[in-house]
Amino acid sequence: MKKSAKSPANGQPLTHKMTVTAMLSAVSAVLMFIDFSVPIMPSFIKLDISELPALLASFSLGPVYGVVVCLIKNLINLARSTTSGVGELCNFLLGAVFVFTAGLVFKKMKNRKGAFVGALIGAFVMAVLSLPLNYYVTYPIYANFIPMEGIIGMYQVILPSVKSLWDCLLVFNAPFTFVKGLIDVGLTFLIYKRLSPILHK
Repeated sequence: MKKSAKSPANGQPLTHKMTVTAMLSAVSAVLMFIDFSVPIMPSFIKLDISELPALLASFSLGPVYGVVVCLIKNLINLARSTTSGVGELCNFLLGAVFVFTAGLVFKKMKNRKGAFVGALIGAFVMAVLSLPLNYYVTYPIYANFIPMEGIIGMYQVILPSVKSLWDCLLVFNAPFTFVKGLIDVGLTFLIYKRLSPILHK
């Protein structure tokens, strides 16, 4: 009987890694469909936990596999895109930097503390990256469909003191992105141990 090809990273069979990656990508794509509005954010901004499977992949298989899960789930969701793929592109970039950073730190510190620190750093980096990405890419494209004044007006309904797009992103989007990352981190720590036999064997 032929032996499965081994991955040099942690000795897991390559076929196992591919199978788990496909499974987590499918779950991630489904979770991306399940989103909901948050009262303290404009209605066009939705919350989902679709980075959760990617974070599981990053911790159990390696950071590159976490990025692959982010890529596949966004490619699947392109079929229902309402932003001509721009939203999916930004979602991929933010999710990828989140799970890659978390997985990279965990790779250097393979313990619970390393996973926690890596996930926190990843969530913070994702929040910081969301500022230039939204300011220079996402919202200028959205402005082709909704005037920028209208977009800012949606934020001003919640907090009248914001005056510019940068104010909106700094006060609303960056903290929201960070909290979204923390939710994924919390859920990962809740379920990782139970899923560990599936992810590693």
